[in-house]
Amino acid sequence: MPPRWPLALVLCHAACTGADPDPAWMANVDDARGLAELSIPGTHDSGANFEPYPGLAKTQELTIAEQLSAGVRYFDVRCRHVEDRFMIYHGAIDQNQSFDDVLARMFAFLDDHPSETLIVSIKEEAMSDHPTRSFEATFAAYVAQAPERWALAPVVPRLGDVRGKLVLLRRFDATAVPLGIDAAPWADNATFAIANGDASLRVQDEYMVTDNDAKWTAITGLAAEAGAGDPATLFLDYTSGFQTISALPNITSVATDIDARLDAFLAEPAHARARLGVLVMDFVTASRAQAIIATNAP
Repeated sequence: MPPRWPLALVLCHAACTGADPDPAWMANVDDARGLAELSIPGTHDSGANFEPYPGLAKTQELTIAEQLSAGVRYFDVRCRHVEDRFMIYHGAIDQNQSFDDVLARMFAFLDDHPSETLIVSIKEEAMSDHPTRSFEATFAAYVAQAPERWALAPVVPRLGDVRGKLVLLRRFDATAVPLGIDAAPWADNATFAIANGDASLRVQDEYMVTDNDAKWTAITGLAAEAGAGDPATLFLDYTSGFQTISALPNITSVATDIDARLDAFLAEPAHARARLGVLVMDFVTASRAQAIIATNAP
């Protein structure tokens, strides 16, 4: 095994050469660092690679496997409850993969890169289709298949406590609590805080976009809060959204503009060492993930 370089040297090398991010970039982060202290690339509707009509439902060009290799460590997984299994959907649009598929890719990645951890947001999507049990019970059945893979404490953990694991951020109601970081009181189309006694979250998810300038102001506003905020608070900054065009939601009308602004923002020297929290993006690229990771260098 080649020796590990210091984090600053690894990230400078990647940034200067244009190389893909180190798929084990968290190996260079101290165990004592809390996940909330880091800048983390994330994806919105991480499994949405398919749409029947342009702009309607697709949010990512990269597959989940490709996102993992690019350095993404926060995944927004939307599950439709179909006959006691989870299928990946975006709204009513089937994304042609199951939760089993997603977990298999994540587990395989962590087997190859045990220094990494993944924050996995789980949300129920669309109407259920003839299940015989609750969404919570089906999720519990998935966990029971490999309980050692999951970190289900209700707190935002230190990296050293959860390497090689999936950290649950729960966006569904549960009766058997604690069960992961409780984000079930998620506000709709808003910037808001969740403080449940175990974890503190600050979220920007203003996804119904009538004006891209206003959306950008919301994004940069939360990024500024993250830079100056409590290091124990997990900041989730959703850069995603849609505009309504001809009575249909259009994702690319927001993403094309916002992603270009985000690339310029990350290239500014003033943000080179900023704590950004989790940037949850549509159409993530390896280079953008690399730029976010690079802000973690000392």
